Amino acid sequence: MKAEDLKYIVKEKYGVIANQSKIQNETSCCGAGECSSVDYTIFSENYEKLKGYNADADLGLGCGIPTQFAGIKEGDSVLDLGSGAGNDCFVARAIVGESGHVTGIDFTDAMLDKANKNCAKLGFKNVEFVQGDIEEMPLPDNAFDVVVSNCVLNLVPDKRKAFSEIMRVLKSGGSFCVSDVVIKGTLPDDLRKDAEMYAGCVSGAIEMDEYLEIINKQGFKQVSLHKQKEIEMPVNILKNYLNEAEIQQFKNKEIGIFSITVSAKK
Repeated sequence: MKAEDLKYIVKEKYGVIANQSKIQNETSCCGAGECSSVDYTIFSENYEKLKGYNADADLGLGCGIPTQFAGIKEGDSVLDLGSGAGNDCFVARAIVGESGHVTGIDFTDAMLDKANKNCAKLGFKNVEFVQGDIEEMPLPDNAFDVVVSNCVLNLVPDKRKAFSEIMRVLKSGGSFCVSDVVIKGTLPDDLRKDAEMYAGCVSGAIEMDEYLEIINKQGFKQVSLHKQKEIEMPVNILKNYLNEAEIQQFKNKEIGIFSITVSAKK
C-alpha cells in the first residue's frame, strides 16, 4: 500500500474515533471497510491520577505515558506528535506551568477540533494545536526542549523521516520520549492481520531492533529503553498460525508485539 493511502486510512479511522468516547473505543467499529471489533485501549495506561489529566481528552489511544520519562521541566517548550484530543499535552502543561509552552500536532481535523474545544474549556493560553504531517512538520528548526509522542509513530509510513523531523525541531541538548508499538521476531502476515483486528494500534509496527536502529542512525545520543509491555494475544489466535515451539517463544517473550517507551537526546 502506498504511503498516501495509509495516511488516508489513518486519518479516516481516527476521525471516527475522535467522535467516540473512551468506552466506545474499547470495542470500536472503525476498521477500514467493514465493521470489526478492535480494542484500541489494550495497551493504554491509567492517566487518572496524573496532574493535568482531563477525562474529555482521554480516548484510551495511548500505549504508555511518555511524559513520565521525558525529563520535562518547568518553563520548557514541549511538542506532542499526534496529539489527538490533547491528553498528553494537558499533562505536559501541568509540568511546564505558566512559563512553559505546549504544542500539539495532528493531521486529523476531528481530533484537532476536539483538542481545541478541550483547551478552550480549560482556559489554557500556553497550549496550542496545529495541523500537520509528522513526516514534514510545519514547525521551525531548534524550537522545542522536549518532544513526546504516544502510540503514533507506528502509524507513520516513513519512520526515518519522522525521527529526522524530531531531530530538526529539537533544540541542541533537547530530548524526546515516545511510547510506541513494535514487533519482536518475525510474525506470519496472517497473524499480524489478526493482531491488527485485536488491537488497532498494531498497524504499521516494525521490528524493535530496526526501530532503535533508526533512532541511532539519526544521530540521537543516550538512547534509553524504559518500559516494555507485551500484548497478550489469545492462544486460540496463536494456534491458527504458530506451531507449539513458536507459541512457546511467544510465551517466553522472544517473539511478539510490545509497547515500548524510549527516550534519547539531541
